[in-house]
Amino acid sequence: MLRVLLALVLLAMPAVARADWYEASTPHFVVYAEGNPDRLEAFATRLERLDRAIRLMVGQKDTEIARASRVTVFMVDDVATVEKLSRSGLAGFFSARASGSFAVVTQERAGSGDLALKPMQVLLHEYGHHLMWSLDPDTAYLGWLIEGFAEFNATARFGKDGSVTLGEPPLYRGIAILGETMPIEKLLTADARSLSEEEMSAFYGRAWLLTHYLRIGAQQRSTQLGAYIAALKSGKPSLEAARAAFGDLKRLDGELDVYKKRHLPISTIPGDRLAIGPVAVRKLPAGASAIMDVRIRSRVAVTAANAADIYADARRAAAPWPNDADAQLVLAGAALDASDYAGAVAAADRALAADPKLLRALTFKATARMVAARKASDARPETWNGVRSLLSSANRLDPRDPLPLWLYYRSFAEQGAAPPEIAKDGLATAFQLAPYDKGLRFDTAAMYLQERNGKAARTLLAPLAYDPHGRATAKIATALIAKIDAGDIEGAIETLEKPADEKSGK
Repeated sequence: MLRVLLALVLLAMPAVARADWYEASTPHFVVYAEGNPDRLEAFATRLERLDRAIRLMVGQKDTEIARASRVTVFMVDDVATVEKLSRSGLAGFFSARASGSFAVVTQERAGSGDLALKPMQVLLHEYGHHLMWSLDPDTAYLGWLIEGFAEFNATARFGKDGSVTLGEPPLYRGIAILGETMPIEKLLTADARSLSEEEMSAFYGRAWLLTHYLRIGAQQRSTQLGAYIAALKSGKPSLEAARAAFGDLKRLDGELDVYKKRHLPISTIPGDRLAIGPVAVRKLPAGASAIMDVRIRSRVAVTAANAADIYADARRAAAPWPNDADAQLVLAGAALDASDYAGAVAAADRALAADPKLLRALTFKATARMVAARKASDARPETWNGVRSLLSSANRLDPRDPLPLWLYYRSFAEQGAAPPEIAKDGLATAFQLAPYDKGLRFDTAAMYLQERNGKAARTLLAPLAYDPHGRATAKIATALIAKIDAGDIEGAIETLEKPADEKSGK
């Protein structure tokens, strides 16, 4: 299960001299790497072309997104570097958040031979999940299609001519694809969270095979996947939707057994259809390079147990750079994690003095003041008006950034006040901008429940109920859906509880 394989937790890094860091910007990614701008540009180009290729494959038009909504990717030189930082020795991580989705990856191959899972495949698999949530946020996809789609994208191959090839077999799933199987009806209805390790292997292999067959392997079935998804959107259960779209399921199962023994086709999208424009590459200022190690740890690896240590490292790293916006922004985030709210505000103010348009400095400052006020039971209007003024300023800097809108709505709950319509509208907009953030999705569904709009709440909760990776949210979403379906909206409201492990971080 790749989500388990992606449990990369960065630990304390020694303070050593580092090379210069560079940033590459594309419409959907911001990528950081040390020392090799040419390699960085090539890597960012491949990611952006893959995004374009997937959108073409599924028939989705591209839309402009906020800078903060782009996925931030931190590249390290090799697997050994990551293993020194990881609790598990694994080589990849991806987290989807409204505050800014991010990944850590290395280009060096992990393991040995072609059968090993590669770090790039980890990243592309997880980006497939990210895109599925982004492109079709209201469809309650079943586990087989969620994982099949991600695996289909994980093995993308990039041509020197700018082309992208999709559909290469995942050799790390070879045994599962060729030697293991799962009955079609079980595959179509399986809850991946309840499967044994052996069943999970068969599930992933068969999910990839069925996705591959329906998408590029069987011309006579070329429209059936779309029909199946449309049936799911109409509310049909998985098996009913499958029979309506695929026909005789036993026949389909037999076709898969024959198909897996063939030389499987691939789909290559030519480079002239994947033009992405120039990739902007810049060398980071000295302060930003100096604090990058702490930035990665603060972004990826912070826990209640290590927040104070990371904050101490952030203070040391940022001390020589009091006028550097990047260094002070990292310090503000680390202070916020360590519950030093005055320190977070002070660092955010220094960042804003260096760059008055630094949106995240405004949201850090607002969050610090908001949490401090709640803990002090400070309900004074002037306190909360000041918080909301900061968030309004952030929203004006980029109306497409979901975080200021979400925090604006949450500020009323933190104050103990009823949110006005403008805050509710802002939360609904934030969800449309970042439907992949499970905490934001849950908050939006809860808002609809509070409005006694069970239908809208159910639409947002259903994808959480089927999510193979969100055990806490899936359990609560399933319980809430059961009450909604029983017409017990009041009971659903009474049981509202946001899982702690799904709350959004920085």
